[in-house]
Amino acid sequence: MEPNDDRTLRRVALVTGGAQGIGAEICRRLAASGVTVRVADIDLPAAEAHAAALRAQGGRASALHLDVGSAASVGEAFARVAAEDGRCDILVNCAGIAKVFPFLEFPLENFVATMNVNVTGTLLCSQHAARMMVREGWGRIVNIASVAGLRAVGTGRTAYGTSKGAVIALTRQMAVELAEHGVTANAVCPGPVDTPMTRVLHTDRFREAYAKAIPVERYGTTGEIASAVMYLVSEEASYVTGIEMPVDGGFLASGARGL
Repeated sequence: MEPNDDRTLRRVALVTGGAQGIGAEICRRLAASGVTVRVADIDLPAAEAHAAALRAQGGRASALHLDVGSAASVGEAFARVAAEDGRCDILVNCAGIAKVFPFLEFPLENFVATMNVNVTGTLLCSQHAARMMVREGWGRIVNIASVAGLRAVGTGRTAYGTSKGAVIALTRQMAVELAEHGVTANAVCPGPVDTPMTRVLHTDRFREAYAKAIPVERYGTTGEIASAVMYLVSEEASYVTGIEMPVDGGFLASGARGL
């Protein structure tokens, strides 16, 4: 995406979960490219702080309160975008939750909550954004899924892995139905990334074992995930839709190692 491209300068992007971690880095990259960025997050003060930092760096950014687990909140947020910006050209669904419990004791309430945020929230945000994209005849939707949606990653991830598998399936369906309108939909599937969420969920023992299972032998960075997103939202990716792109240091490709 070229920063001085007139089309780029007219575009508006909304990033859910944009106040920290992968979402924050995606917002930074988009703002640096010249796109107007809506930093959407359930934590409004954090979103406002990040938007202010982006503006201080010369970007065009503003905060937006958005709880993707609430249909009413999603509707209100996108109504505000429609009223104030008149368009939404790029949507990155990055907001998500995860907790770890053994399968046999996995709490139903957590399973339902995880599916509501990670899957239903992605659906609702994508519907609202796509309606604006279709009017313009151009749009990019990128869903942040996970390698956990493509294979089981350790134990305890019944809800998280299932939700990310559903996000990948949803992405394919969106891609098929939106293609005729000039809108692409793709999923990025990160391997382990050093973020506030993984610092809470991943014990030292798990981090060590996970890193050993990855050919490059380390966790990824938020910048490495954001780089993949920036390609998928670009003009150059106009023929790429309906894919799930692993950004995982070779984790999915790897079998037994060290033999």
